[in-house]
Amino acid sequence: MVRKMTIRLKSTEEVREFVKEVMMLQNDYDLISGKYVTDAKSILGIYSLNLSKPLELVMRGERMEDLTVLEKYIVRS
Repeated sequence: MVRKMTIRLKSTEEVREFVKEVMMLQNDYDLISGKYVTDAKSILGIYSLNLSKPLELVMRGERMEDLTVLEKYIVRS
């Protein structure tokens, strides 16, 4: 199952916290900013993205429980 959501990472501390939390999850995650895609478990990859705008987080996997961990980063429209 593939699920897409919009997230925002506002500070370097939030990026570190996000990566730490995503590393413990079972699903695979990618972050997309424009035409650039990086592994959401890669802190260097995330820092290469434009963090001034919301990012698209793509979750690949069946563990819907992961969404409770990611809830605080999700942007609601």
